[in-house]
Amino acid sequence: MKYSYKDAINLLTSVGKFHISLGLERMEQILELLGNPQDKLSCIHVAGTNGKGSVCAILSSVLVSAGKKVGLYTSPHLFKYTERIQICGEKIPDETFAQYVFEISELADSHGIDLTEFEILTAIMFKYFLDNDVEIVVLETGLGGRFDATNVIKRNLCSIITHVDFDHTERLGNTIDKIAYEKAGIIKSGCTCIVFEGKEVYYDVANEIGAALIVISPFESTENLALKGVHQQENLSLALAAIKTVFGEISQEIIDEGLKNVKHPGRFQYIQEKNLIIDGAHNPNGVNALKQSIDMYFPNQKRRFIFGCLKNKEYSKMLNSLFDGGEQVYFYHFNHANSCEVSELQAACPVESKELTADTEIDFCDGYLNIICGSLYMISELADKFNLSV
Repeated sequence: MKYSYKDAINLLTSVGKFHISLGLERMEQILELLGNPQDKLSCIHVAGTNGKGSVCAILSSVLVSAGKKVGLYTSPHLFKYTERIQICGEKIPDETFAQYVFEISELADSHGIDLTEFEILTAIMFKYFLDNDVEIVVLETGLGGRFDATNVIKRNLCSIITHVDFDHTERLGNTIDKIAYEKAGIIKSGCTCIVFEGKEVYYDVANEIGAALIVISPFESTENLALKGVHQQENLSLALAAIKTVFGEISQEIIDEGLKNVKHPGRFQYIQEKNLIIDGAHNPNGVNALKQSIDMYFPNQKRRFIFGCLKNKEYSKMLNSLFDGGEQVYFYHFNHANSCEVSELQAACPVESKELTADTEIDFCDGYLNIICGSLYMISELADKFNLSV
């Protein structure tokens, strides 16, 4: 029976699937039924609070330029779920995706395994990559690390932990050390882990299980990197450390070619014809990096912000970091069950603001620098509203 992409999305977002439930037991059970495809793949595993998507995009682009068949698994998506599962930059086809969704869901249901949306997607990814003879998987964690669905792999080519900060504290802990400990769960015995923050917990975990820990300085030049933003130097340094550690044979010329071709939509993405930046900064650290990048690249331009975020984010801190009184501010309530109400954002905002409604029109050519930020979940809606090519 053929299933449509729409059918697959209806299943994935149904009440029984669309939630978070950390733990590895369900993943181990379904992957066992699938023949444990994860054990037959070579993975670079990336965790962290901010920057992991950029690190994965850089790794994938460089390795593709080197002629490797690369599978890339990331989250969330901007427009379609198929963005999350790619081989050499090509998204999994809609029909293929739908078939995998139903095959794996039906297999799980027949064995009483109650998979979440992310677990279904992760199982699809492992099987799809194995079925298509992927050489290297660049694997981004969804949430945390230790109990994240991706952490069913027993070994990796290396692991990378990006910057760690407060986010998802209700699940990962309310201190940086607790959050870092959860991220450190991707460190594997006998495998190298690359970090740029020499946190004691990383040393403790690495020593306990017999892993090599490489602490790097964010020194790499971003001159050839297609991604912009002050924070990208850290991400680039981590990615290149992994390339040089695991794939020392890749020449600088090929690395530079890969860096020029990196694509990571929605992360300090500049659309020149509308003088618009789109950035998925969704926590205080990400917003601080966004503000620094705006100040560096566009120091003297008047600013107009369109901001929306989820209720469980520290939006008061974000708003106080972004705004100093000289900008136009619009708040947007997007189509997500956990989208923050405009009234809540306005109550926490230190400056005057307006609501962006279906009738609001924005003149993108009036001399303002426009910034859409706060949540990746709303970007597709605003791209449709403003006819943006993201």
